[in-house]
Amino acid sequence: MTHRQVLEALSGLLLVLFVAMISATIVSVALPQIIGALDGSQSQYTWVVTASLLASTASTPIWGKLADLFNKKLLLQIAIVIFMVSSLACGFATNTGQLIAFRAVQGLGMGALQILTQVVIAAMISPKERGRYNGYLGAVMAVATVGGPLIGGLIADTSWLGWRWCFFIAVPFTIAAFTLLAKTLHLPTTRRDDVSIDYWGALLIAVGVSVLLIWVTFVGNEFDWLSWQTAAMVGAGVLLLAVATVVETKVREPVVPLHVIRRRTPALAILASLAVGMAMFGGSVFLGQYFQIGRGYGPTAAGLLTMPMMIGVLFSSTISGRLVSKTGKTKPYILIGLVVLLAGFGGLGTIDHETSLVLVGAFMLLVGIGVGMSMQNLVLVIQNTVPLREIGAASGAVTFFRSLGGTVGVSVLGAILANQVASDIAAGLAKAGVPAGGDGAAAGGSLNIAALPEPIKVIVRAAYGDATGHIFLVSAGIAVVGLVAAAFLQPARLRDSLDLPEQAPKQEDAPTRA
Repeated sequence: MTHRQVLEALSGLLLVLFVAMISATIVSVALPQIIGALDGSQSQYTWVVTASLLASTASTPIWGKLADLFNKKLLLQIAIVIFMVSSLACGFATNTGQLIAFRAVQGLGMGALQILTQVVIAAMISPKERGRYNGYLGAVMAVATVGGPLIGGLIADTSWLGWRWCFFIAVPFTIAAFTLLAKTLHLPTTRRDDVSIDYWGALLIAVGVSVLLIWVTFVGNEFDWLSWQTAAMVGAGVLLLAVATVVETKVREPVVPLHVIRRRTPALAILASLAVGMAMFGGSVFLGQYFQIGRGYGPTAAGLLTMPMMIGVLFSSTISGRLVSKTGKTKPYILIGLVVLLAGFGGLGTIDHETSLVLVGAFMLLVGIGVGMSMQNLVLVIQNTVPLREIGAASGAVTFFRSLGGTVGVSVLGAILANQVASDIAAGLAKAGVPAGGDGAAAGGSLNIAALPEPIKVIVRAAYGDATGHIFLVSAGIAVVGLVAAAFLQPARLRDSLDLPEQAPKQEDAPTRA
C-alpha cells in the first residue's frame, strides 16, 4: 500500500479505535449519576466498568487468533456491528443488572476493535515504519481513554442529553467508521482450510479470571479474607487457569500462544504491559471520582481536571513513536516512560482531599507521559520478534495481558478504595458523634453526595479524597514490577521488512532452551 492509501485506511481505523476506547471510560464521571438513576449499589458502581473490561480482556486473544485464520476486514466489520448494537442496548437499560450485562456484550466488541486495529496496521506496515503510525495509534488510544471522563461529564451536565447519551454517542461514529473502512481498507483475503479455534482455552481463561475478580469484589465485605468462600473462589480460579494453561499446550491453535510468551522478550514486555494497563484504566476511572466526590467538582469540571494526563499521553506517544521510527530502538523510550510513570504514581500516592490541584495536575501529567512512551512501544517489541503469520496471536497476547492489568487494577483498586472509604467514614462519623444509623448509614452507601446533610457531606468528601492516595501507592508498586521487567528487555533494532527471515524464530527460541 502507498503512503496515501495507508493514511486513508488509517483514518477509519483510528476513528473506530477511538470510539471503542472511549466507551471504556466515558461512563466514569457520569457513573455516580447513572448508578443513582438506576438505584444501584456501590459494588455495582465498579462492575459497570469491570464487566466491559473483563469481556474485552477475555475475548481479545480469540479475536487475535481469528485474525490469523479469517479475513481481517470482515472481522473488523462484524466487531463494529456488535459494538454499535450493544451501545444502543446500554442506553436503553432500565436497571443496573441490564446495564452490566449489556456492557459485557459491548466489551466483546471493544476487545475486537482494539486488537483488530493493531493487527490490520501490522499487516499493512513494516515494524520500523510502524513506529510512526503507532504514535498516532497510541495518541488516539490515550486521548480516548483519558478524554472519556471529560466527554461523559459534558453529557451528564447537559440537561437535554442525560447519561444515556454516554452510550448513544458511539452509534454515529461507528456508522461513519464502518462506511469509511468499507471504501478505504483493502487487504488480501487469506483463507486457511486447517482452521482450529481453541474454544475450551478461551472459556477456561474467561471463567477463571471472572471468578478471581468476583472474589476481589466481595472479599472483606461479604466474607473474610480467611474463609471457606475465599478458599473456594481462589482455588477454583487458580485451578481453571491452570487447566487453561495445560489446554493451551495441547491444542493446535491456542488463543494465548505459549511458545511466543515463553520467549524472554515477549514475556518481559507482557509483564511491563500489566503496569501500563493499570495506569490507563485505574487512573482514569478513579481520578474522575476523586475530583467529583472527594473534591466536590461537577462532572464537566472533573473531566477538565484530568486533562493534564491526556496532554501527557498525547504528546509523549506521538513524539516517542517518531523517535522509535527514526532510531529503530524501543527499549530506551520504554524505560524512560516507566520511570516517569513510577514518579507520577508515587506523587499521586501522597494526595488527599486538600492537596493543591497544581500538584495533582503535575503528577497526572507524569503518569500520562509514562503511559504514552511505553504503551504502544511494548506492543511493537513483541511484534518485532514474531513472524507475520503470528502477528495476530502475539498482538492479542500482549493486549490481553495489558487489558487484564486494567481489569484487575479497576477491581482491586476499587475494592481497596471502598474498604478505605468505609473505614474513614466510620471513623469520621464516630469523631463527629453521629450515630451509626440514620444519616450515618446513608453516608456509607450513598453516592448522591448532594442529598447528604452538610456535616456528613464534609466527612464523606474527606474520606474519598484521602482514600484515593492509598490506591495509587499500590499502583506505584505495580509500576516498579513493570520497570524491572523492562530493564531486562534485550536491546534490539526494529526490522524493516514485514516478515521475519526464516531463521529468526529459531534464533529467538534458542535462549529459551538454554
